[in-house]
Amino acid sequence: MKLLTPIILSTALLGCAAQPAGPGDTTTDRNNAKIGAIVGAVAGAIVGGQLDDDGNRDKGMILGALAGAAAGAGIGNHMDKQEQAFRDALAAEQRRSEIEIERVREDLLKLTFDNEVTFDFNRADIKPSFSTSLNKVADIMQKYQSKGEVVGHTDSTGSESYNQALSERRAASVSTYLSSHGVSSANLRSSGRGEYEPRESNATEAGRALNRRVEVFVTPTTNQ
Repeated sequence: MKLLTPIILSTALLGCAAQPAGPGDTTTDRNNAKIGAIVGAVAGAIVGGQLDDDGNRDKGMILGALAGAAAGAGIGNHMDKQEQAFRDALAAEQRRSEIEIERVREDLLKLTFDNEVTFDFNRADIKPSFSTSLNKVADIMQKYQSKGEVVGHTDSTGSESYNQALSERRAASVSTYLSSHGVSSANLRSSGRGEYEPRESNATEAGRALNRRVEVFVTPTTNQ
């Protein structure tokens, strides 16, 4: 019976979260908060059951589930707002296919920058014409105190070692720019993947263009 407690709790929370939302709520917001609450509830129930020290394991699970649900829903709402802020601020860039915004999971956003817009050929310094767009990204990340993992990618043209080094320099350039415009350097990391993680085939120019990119994976800080 004790093993079923987290399942029962999460099912009950799902039912509660699925109730009609109040004025101003959106379907996306409700769904994301609901998922976050359920994930948090299950994790909280497991941890609560393990840590409860008064001999009442079910009580520990219930208290842990309630705390986890609240934390999970809070992260979901926080990321909902940040995602919408990115989409609103970068609407023009999205229409021009310069930046893609993707919700990868409840606590993770991915921003993909087109290399041709961000950098000149074989260069790692950011084009002045792209600075306005990066300023918007930095402003939102600073406002929401976000963490960012900046990852550079290339196509397969040229040697593997050169592509790897170029991807690292470009990722570092974006990370440095964000840091210099308000994002805490402690919340930023950068790395390069070179040609090893293509999105499309390198056999065509269209595919190679998609593979040349910089991605910023945005997550909330632990205190959200």
